[in-house]
Amino acid sequence: MPAITTRVDINSDRYRTNASAMAAVLEEFEREMGKSRSGGGPKYIELHRSRGKLLVRERIELLVDRDSPFLELSALAAWGTEFPTGANVVTGIGVINGVECVISAHDPTMQAGASNPYSLAKSLRAQDIALENRLPLVNLVESGGADLPNQSEVFLNGGKWFRNLTNMSKQGIPTIAIVFGNSTAGGAYVPGMCDYAVMVKERAKVFLGGPPLVKMATGEESTDEELGGAEMHSRVSGLSDYFAQDEYDALRIGREIVGHLNWRKAGPGPSRQSRPPLYDPEEILGIVSSDLKVPFDMREILARVVDASEVDEYKQLYGQSLLTGWAHIHGYPVGVLANQSGVLFSEEAKKATEFIQLSNKYDLPLIFIHNTTGYMVGKEYEQQGIIKDGAKMVNAVANSEVPHIVLMAGSSYGAGNYGMAGKAFRPRFVFGWPNHKVAVMGAEQLAGVMDIITRAGMERRGLEVNEEALEAQKDVIRQQILREEVAYFSTARVKDDGLIDPRDTRDAFGMALSAVHSGPVKGTAAFGVFRM
Repeated sequence: MPAITTRVDINSDRYRTNASAMAAVLEEFEREMGKSRSGGGPKYIELHRSRGKLLVRERIELLVDRDSPFLELSALAAWGTEFPTGANVVTGIGVINGVECVISAHDPTMQAGASNPYSLAKSLRAQDIALENRLPLVNLVESGGADLPNQSEVFLNGGKWFRNLTNMSKQGIPTIAIVFGNSTAGGAYVPGMCDYAVMVKERAKVFLGGPPLVKMATGEESTDEELGGAEMHSRVSGLSDYFAQDEYDALRIGREIVGHLNWRKAGPGPSRQSRPPLYDPEEILGIVSSDLKVPFDMREILARVVDASEVDEYKQLYGQSLLTGWAHIHGYPVGVLANQSGVLFSEEAKKATEFIQLSNKYDLPLIFIHNTTGYMVGKEYEQQGIIKDGAKMVNAVANSEVPHIVLMAGSSYGAGNYGMAGKAFRPRFVFGWPNHKVAVMGAEQLAGVMDIITRAGMERRGLEVNEEALEAQKDVIRQQILREEVAYFSTARVKDDGLIDPRDTRDAFGMALSAVHSGPVKGTAAFGVFRM
């Protein structure tokens, strides 16, 4: 494949302006990530340690292989809400005894690890990733159960957690529960429904109802250990499969369980040896426009992401606002679709449709990199068939069966989000840079549309427009979109799998590609009817 020749001038004013703006974005990003990593704060961390317990990230570090990477998911869930940033749980993909696994771990320093609407969404997303990519799931359990003041938003949807566990078991995807503390009421079914349950001596408490509830319901006097202690479940009930002496022993046992699974990937491995890009990923910071209204060259981004900076472009001279081509990332072959400028025309839609079909014939995962304002509008383009051509692209994306991995690198507005395999089209992974924006359209565009609609309505009724009131209404809409289009708003609501530093893009892609190859990677020739 031909290597991309960079045209970036790192000494130019534009490069320096972009790099300075991105540095400020990343400084804010690190501050917000720090909130997620800090758990419940010094007071509750000290209380947790005083009980001789490991912190959640220490548990994960001891569970995964030494010096192996951990791809944390949805780290900023619940950002900007009444709940703690991180949503009381840590999820991600790590390597345990050489096997890639999804890890879902309660953080008991955050509201006792209780499950609120955001932690439920985050945990369910981790389960979906395990199911879709055929990855073993390891649960590190210590939770106070449902956040009772918000039970109406947790209880009914929470049943999906248990349904997923049984579905994974049915499909032969191993599930493991390591219980460090409370796992009560509905939470007791986590070890109950997992294939393997490990319980820590004198710490694990697994029961449907604790001593006070049993006293109220039956009048029976009992202790925590008699009702649901690790030794009772290991010797009497049989719910516990492994009796751990302490947390370190429990994590050792968890590693040994994964080790004896004899787990094999169902997809192919890398097709060639990984080769680093020719150019420094640090330079991505000066390439991405500080103003997303200004396009930036995706070839320059790919030159710092793909193996040896090599991309075999498909239809390079046709539909040039969408780059399509084949490349390798950490040795894995991929097809790439990347927006070169904001607008998608008919040419780009038809080009993408063909490219997606070809990639499915070759069983190649697809990488979608977003920076689009959507499909082109206007009389000329409507008459040329932009709706039909856009529908072809959406049809191809919706019916494609190879894994899709999405990166929100810039703007992602309107139907362009759909055509580029947005969240609604169930990509295997969605990552975002902290500068990206996503909405039905930009704030000024939406305010302008509302202005036109309101004026037309008033005119039809023969009424005079109150300019001051209309401007106030537009400003409310404008401020709403400006608040909701930012990357933090969507990632807080688990509309993606986490924000990443642009310099880490290659490795995030590489870990995601390795994960999707844990299951079969197979395309399709079956698509819906393409409108002519």
